[in-house]
Amino acid sequence: MQTLTATRGRTAILAILLTGQFMANVDTAVANIAAPSIGATLGASEGQVALVVSGYVVAFAVLLITGARLGSSWGYRRVFLLGLQVFTVASLACGLAPEVYSLTVARFVQGAGAALMVPQVLSGIQLYFAGRDRVKALGYFSIALSGGAVAGQVLGGLLIAADLFGTAWRPIFLINVPIGLALVLVARRHLPADADAAAGGPGSGSGGDRQAIDPRGVLTLSAAVLLVVVPLLLGSERGWPLWSWLCLACSVPVVVLFELGERRTAARGGRPLIARPLLRTPAVRAGLLAHGLTTGAYFGLLFVLALYLQQGLGKGPAYSGFAMVVWVAAFGLAGPILPRLPEGFRWMPVIGCLILAAGYLAVLAFLQLGGSAGPWLFALLGIGGLGLGFSANTLIGAITSAVPTQYAADASGVIATNAQLSGALGVAVGGVVYAGQGLSVVLAGFAVLALAAAWSARRLVR
Repeated sequence: MQTLTATRGRTAILAILLTGQFMANVDTAVANIAAPSIGATLGASEGQVALVVSGYVVAFAVLLITGARLGSSWGYRRVFLLGLQVFTVASLACGLAPEVYSLTVARFVQGAGAALMVPQVLSGIQLYFAGRDRVKALGYFSIALSGGAVAGQVLGGLLIAADLFGTAWRPIFLINVPIGLALVLVARRHLPADADAAAGGPGSGSGGDRQAIDPRGVLTLSAAVLLVVVPLLLGSERGWPLWSWLCLACSVPVVVLFELGERRTAARGGRPLIARPLLRTPAVRAGLLAHGLTTGAYFGLLFVLALYLQQGLGKGPAYSGFAMVVWVAAFGLAGPILPRLPEGFRWMPVIGCLILAAGYLAVLAFLQLGGSAGPWLFALLGIGGLGLGFSANTLIGAITSAVPTQYAADASGVIATNAQLSGALGVAVGGVVYAGQGLSVVLAGFAVLALAAAWSARRLVR
């Protein structure tokens, strides 16, 4: 990639990257709404449908850091296009799948394509936007993250209810095909070539780094993430069987093995999968903790709120999806507001987390006073959306600003993986607590997590 100075050129790049991010996040959530329809039309069991839903997330989470590292080594444009094409072809395979087994495989491949594509988005923002422009770009990035998850629920509910030409759930995947093909054509035209950056442009990754990726590091990291994500996604709905606890226990020594391998690679002068200076930076560690806490609570809220509205109150999937639209709209307000704040105003990560906690407490108070659903619930969710918008934008900005540009790919992969693991944990824990204690206890717990995130963010800004 080459240095970009024209506003129009950077706007086109941002639009392309964020469209890819949005598509990937839509497909993280859309299969949840489609699960009953998939099971009914394909004659699949609950376990088979669970694999369809979770296969995408598992492949996505496992390969994110590897995807980021490939972008650094092979070129961000090349890997983004590769991931987008894999994602699009796999979406077509999902939509045409004749039975549940081929659908499951296609969902895993779709998640792998997303894992190649998504890390290049944040890397591109780090490389081509700075100062106020980066704050604005991160605002739109956060909207793509949150909006994609909610749009997946809304779009899934609407398309399944429409039952276009008797196709039931298939349009939720097939809609990616024309969008993906169009995005490939636009990206080929507007994303700067990697070869141009190899001569010294910012898109050359880690200083033009083309070192080979350590396959042992990829395997051990993938195994560690797999051992965490699979039991979190599938263990709770099966009553936490023995295998889920064994997987979580085995993840600890595998993480240790990965860390030892990374140290050996660095000692030999090689390039670790995750740059060592990144995780040694206190600001990065504090920011990742705060971002993980807020992200986990948000994904947990998406899950338990859908259960509350559909199972508890008997609302439809479309209503459930629209319930979070106000949250996303408020989330989007943070993008235009943040660049207008004073240059030295460093406390927005803390303030955002506190507003988020206030949003959870407001919804909790509404329920305790006898409320259930309707406009007041949606309006109060907007408080949390605004708080998450402030915190997410500024936390990611602080993390990426705390490391040199040469570690852009590493930061991108770690932030994305941290969000996925936190989201899976939030869904698992939130679902268990909701089943045993109800929505009020879940909201109180999420408020505590938001306050803990504020404490960690305070360490970051100080």
